[in-house]
Amino acid sequence: MTRTSGLSPTREGLLHDRWGQQFQDEPQRSSSDSDRRLDELEVHNDHPKQSSFAQWAQKWFGRYRASDQAYNDRRDTGRGSIVRRQKPKGCCSRYRICFVTFGILLGLFLILSGSGLLWVYKSSPKDGQSPPWYPSPRGGTVKSWEESYRKAAAMVQKMTLVEKVNVTSGTGWSQDLCVGNTGPANGVGFPPLCLQDGPLGLRFNDHATVFPAGITVGATWNKDLMYKKGKAHGTEAKLKGVNILLGPSMGPLGRMPAGGRNWEGFGPDPVLQGIAASQEIKGSQDAGVIATAKHLIANEQEHFRQSFEWGLPNALSSNVDDRTLHELYLWPFADSVRIGVASVMCSYQLVNNSYACGNSKLMNGILKDELGFQGFVQSDWLAQRSGVASALAGLDMTMPGDGLLWQDGNSLFGPRLTEAALNGSVPMERINDMATRIVAAWYQLKQDDQTQWPPPPPKGNGGPNFSSFTDDKMGLIHPGSDDKTKAEVNKFVDVQGKGKDGHWHLARQIAAEGTVLVKNEGGILPLNKKGSNKRRDEAAKYKVGIFGEDAGPGDGPNACPDRSCNQGTLGSGWGSGAADFPYLIPPLKALESAFDSDSVEITSHLSNDIPVKASSSLLHEQDLCIAFINSDAGEGFESWNGVRADRNDLYAQKGGDELVERVARGCGKGKSDIIVVVHAVGPVILERWIDLPNIKAIVLANLPGEESGNALADVLFGDVDASGHLPYTMGKSLSDYGPGGQVMYYPNGVVPQQDFNERLYIDYRYFDKHDITPRYEFGFGLSYTTFEFSDITLTEKKPKSTLPAPRPDSGVVPPSYPTDIPEPSTALFPPGFRKLRNRIYPYITSISNIKAGKYPYPKGYDQSQPLSSAGGAEGGNPDLYTPHLSISVTVKNTGQRQGKQVVQVYVSFPDGVVDTSTGDEIDFPIRQLRGFEKVEVEAGKSLKVDIELTRRDLSYWSRGLQNWVMPTEGKFTISVGASSRDLPVKAEW
Repeated sequence: MTRTSGLSPTREGLLHDRWGQQFQDEPQRSSSDSDRRLDELEVHNDHPKQSSFAQWAQKWFGRYRASDQAYNDRRDTGRGSIVRRQKPKGCCSRYRICFVTFGILLGLFLILSGSGLLWVYKSSPKDGQSPPWYPSPRGGTVKSWEESYRKAAAMVQKMTLVEKVNVTSGTGWSQDLCVGNTGPANGVGFPPLCLQDGPLGLRFNDHATVFPAGITVGATWNKDLMYKKGKAHGTEAKLKGVNILLGPSMGPLGRMPAGGRNWEGFGPDPVLQGIAASQEIKGSQDAGVIATAKHLIANEQEHFRQSFEWGLPNALSSNVDDRTLHELYLWPFADSVRIGVASVMCSYQLVNNSYACGNSKLMNGILKDELGFQGFVQSDWLAQRSGVASALAGLDMTMPGDGLLWQDGNSLFGPRLTEAALNGSVPMERINDMATRIVAAWYQLKQDDQTQWPPPPPKGNGGPNFSSFTDDKMGLIHPGSDDKTKAEVNKFVDVQGKGKDGHWHLARQIAAEGTVLVKNEGGILPLNKKGSNKRRDEAAKYKVGIFGEDAGPGDGPNACPDRSCNQGTLGSGWGSGAADFPYLIPPLKALESAFDSDSVEITSHLSNDIPVKASSSLLHEQDLCIAFINSDAGEGFESWNGVRADRNDLYAQKGGDELVERVARGCGKGKSDIIVVVHAVGPVILERWIDLPNIKAIVLANLPGEESGNALADVLFGDVDASGHLPYTMGKSLSDYGPGGQVMYYPNGVVPQQDFNERLYIDYRYFDKHDITPRYEFGFGLSYTTFEFSDITLTEKKPKSTLPAPRPDSGVVPPSYPTDIPEPSTALFPPGFRKLRNRIYPYITSISNIKAGKYPYPKGYDQSQPLSSAGGAEGGNPDLYTPHLSISVTVKNTGQRQGKQVVQVYVSFPDGVVDTSTGDEIDFPIRQLRGFEKVEVEAGKSLKVDIELTRRDLSYWSRGLQNWVMPTEGKFTISVGASSRDLPVKAEW
């Protein structure tokens, strides 16, 4: 956080000195520019590529990146950076590099001083790109939440101010048993809430399923499995006492294929991402757990995502124009809100030069007004960068409760929010709405039912039955404090299900359907468990060689904290989105079990390095070789072997390409067939070896979770059809993805500026626009059978019209409360109260700082904003989801076995569309995915598939009208097929 005492006190985003300091919250909006509308923002790349700062930064960061040891020793102050199972004992024991960090910072100081660049740590970001939107809309405006808000209002009405503040404030990192914990409102019976990662499994837990990662779920293209995964995940969370599940992830969307956390989401298309996320949310919330849509928004790389995490005083700014924001990055959040998600997490970085967790346009204007979000907004861990300003901008809950530093005990909410309410800086109406949104979400998910959610001790035996900070049965109940009280913190509850209902069956099915077969020459797959007649020695057993570290167990799946190393077979990426494996089936083990040992002899070499002298014995006698390679990435607080979260390139890691080449040359003396299996967080460049003549099959197994080997064997032997389809494009080089697809590894300014100049053109849209031939296109995947598409028909369900119906009035009135400010003395610590070290409390220590006066609210704060015409319900104007077109197509299985096909619908907009509000001709991608269904068809049979398109599917976002506009002139082209470039049937509307 940058001190900004020299800045205008009327600027939006500053905290007044009633909190004793001024903090910059929306640091890049000046009072003179604060009325600039987001729809007027055009992104320009006006940052000099070789400024003096950029030259220095490239030299400095290049030196830092070059040191593998620095990477391996580094433990950044990021979410989860305190390694589980260790009691926090201060900076050095927690991060182990405090002195190294001090040396680096001292070196930085000397370098900066000597080069005249000390202004780096005194500078403020520029102003004027993110407009104000106040006041924060109150929740409780839609029918589906009306009863929950009625109950919440009755409870919040009885709360004291400190109780309201307590439910909005985390208690601090490691102060309680979960990764995030809120305080209770004991006087009205509202419990503390447990928040726990993450998207693929329960982090820091035992006896819980590690499901396939989001990117694997996306590769299934199976809506039913998406829902079932969410339901099983939510069920496990509930049984562990978790109120709020921190997933699914839909940001990053996947703008850059090397982005470190892309694997947590479902792929770089907003429709695939939105459908998958909403199905998981529905499943989790049907199980009774509050789901979290994260991270809002445009957090597309790990480098420079956080203030000071990468040595700079400010995070990176993602600069996105209005149309791109709506049509790409916001789309899956709209789907999530429409399905009823009860929590949204704002991201670390700046958006249009305003921190996302303090961006009033994003949280108030877009999320709460336009999308009609009824739940609560929580910060990512330490993503809140101010107090008053973020509360006014729409932040409802701070996590984990600490202030600007980990475990500093100096929250930006907590007692400061209490003071801000008492002195009038934050209106009581906003305080009431913050608490009401949280309580209403609790009621909406029926967590008030004590038969399902018993209260925590001492009133009951509910709450979390695990500790994120120790594996021991007995442990500290407040491990981050000075309290030495111990209790049974780990009850080792097995939540994985039993027998036929065991969640491992679902995990295995998802991993299998998320496995993508992209090459299968000569029908080498599926394999025969007894081997093949094609063998070098007909009198001997069929010999299979399995090569590569990725085929084996390595040092075990949990060898590194948060899975932050690439060793053994790759089951997930690393970071807060990872989980502790209860087990991980390596491919070798599953293949050894699947092959008939009476007729097949297996030789394995679980290393990527095959010594030349051993080549003859290992390779030359094999009839079939299977090579395993991988590519890993993760979250920014960890690094591995020179990979600082974002991948450095798209090649296989640990010499994977060289392994494949050596196996191809040596297997059967270069004459035997090769199958290559790739486990990866995203696209991998295959060009170095893909055209070698004996490489017959390539299987992209993504990140398969605990049932990795079993699921792979199911596909390789044909126990299930190969039915996965790519959720991303496989290019032939990283440059194929265009300038917007490149990670910014070196900062281009004090506040790194990342301009999304490519606009809508990411992944397959960019390939199509620039006529680039990918290795394998988005949506591609082979089956063990064949399909043909025919008989497309379009049925108009509603005629074209330019605008949706006017914004409806739900008739539901949000709760209102008395806005009287309570007597300050009621917020003082109770007499004799024992305070724990670094724990966040809502109480104040003195009333001397409570002074009423005129608060310098941000410019535009007292100017009511017009309601969005694109709003009116959860997900936006309900007319956006009215079906306008029904597509019917026949899918025939022309092969010899039953199989599954993904029916994909792409829309091409009419040519020459002009936005009459601006006079601009609208540029559309050549084609855009707008719907899909995965179907199973018996051999020789046909199936009719119907898919509907809504008004939103057939509209673009108008920056002039601030609404979705459907072209009414010209013709839409509707294309249907098996991938973005295999679209055999078309029709016009």
